Amino acid sequence: MAKKISVGEVDSFMRQLKLVIAGGIVLFLAPLAIYAFYLERRFETFAETLQPNLPQRLAGDDLARGDLQHLAVNPVEGQVVYVPAYSHVYHGKGEPHMLTVTLSVPVRLAPLCPTEVVVERDDAAGGSGANFLVEWYANQPVTRPVIEAVMIDTKGQQGISFVRRGSVVSEVGGARNGETAEPETRLEE
Repeated sequence: MAKKISVGEVDSFMRQLKLVIAGGIVLFLAPLAIYAFYLERRFETFAETLQPNLPQRLAGDDLARGDLQHLAVNPVEGQVVYVPAYSHVYHGKGEPHMLTVTLSVPVRLAPLCPTEVVVERDDAAGGSGANFLVEWYANQPVTRPVIEAVMIDTKGQQGISFVRRGSVVSEVGGARNGETAEPETRLEE
């Protein structure tokens, strides 16, 4: 025989069921929230270590390491380098796609040590072709540095990035076969 269940018993059962479901949700969401908080803190800590290495003035007695000078290939004493950089590119029906630009360039550095100049995504002051002229000199002939601009942007799951390498406009050469090179101009008006 079937036992009749009263309305009070049904209400009591439903309250208990709701408590069990709520407890299960809390037991599932609490560790998930703690883990999300932990990941966010780790990401912030990591992001803080990725700040650009901005150019700094070095004191006169703060000499760059010279232990890699024997590796100089096609040595030069200085250059003026034109580096194309784009604060935005156009897409679709002429709509601008804003980009962040990072220019990697030597200031007064030890060998293989870069420094960066960052043009923020929303800075379009130089127009779409916000180019750079980088002028550098060394106390003695050194290997030509690689100077390039990296443009990047991401939106949702999509991204765009590209790199443009600088082109030498003029150069102060090192001694080649005992000759002293004079500055030469490679771009014409």
